[in-house]
Amino acid sequence: MPEARDIRPHSANRGPTLRFLALAAAGWLLAGAAFAGTGLPLPRFVSVHAPKANVRTGPGIRYPVEWVLVRRGMPVEIVAEFEHWRKIRDWQGTEGWVHQSMLTGTRTAVVMTEVRALHRSPDPASPVVARAEPGVIGKVLSCEGAWCRLDVSGFRGWLPRDAIWGVAKDEKID
Repeated sequence: MPEARDIRPHSANRGPTLRFLALAAAGWLLAGAAFAGTGLPLPRFVSVHAPKANVRTGPGIRYPVEWVLVRRGMPVEIVAEFEHWRKIRDWQGTEGWVHQSMLTGTRTAVVMTEVRALHRSPDPASPVVARAEPGVIGKVLSCEGAWCRLDVSGFRGWLPRDAIWGVAKDEKID
């Protein structure tokens, strides 16, 4: 069974214009001084706020829409900033630019690869509260050591950090 994607193609016509725009955007990234950002650390995780968010090939509405994110709450990683635009990467490695208003600082994580048990405490021997399938999104409540506590559809429990995407390897969240 094919894996469901959380983004969908918007346009298959990418031609030479897109390659030029991509090269221009890369040049702007290297310029550095032209970029005004928030001053927050990069990369960092946030989540999608809007029910639909256009992901563009560059930082502005003049750039074509390449993908549309269609899951509110999906975690994304901000890897660059330009004025009000954020270059993001999703859990599948897809990158593009979205307007900051499409994002929120609410921390979420997506369950990876296989069905995972949410445990009552950060211990694999503790009772199982619920089971989460791959692609399920939960709100991150806290992370310490190798475990993160999530709220998944009203079920609160602990998952191993390596079972989710949306938190940095050594990040502590209170």
